[in-house]
Amino acid sequence: MSVQLLNERQVSEMTGYSLSKLRKDRHFMRGIPYVKLGKSVRYLMDDVENYVYQHRIDPNVLSSREECHG
Repeated sequence: MSVQLLNERQVSEMTGYSLSKLRKDRHFMRGIPYVKLGKSVRYLMDDVENYVYQHRIDPNVLSSREECHG
């Protein structure tokens, strides 16, 4: 099994989230799932990609809803 781990700086670059937002999300147990290895925090690439995909907004879906309800 091959797992790609990312540090918080890499996740920050990928998502545009600040390091402080990622840290605050971890503190309040929300946001992107993460892994603790000793004192190190790592994120699975799959988890980051899934999180981004789950927050995707498709304007085509929204416009077709408006046509149905408009």
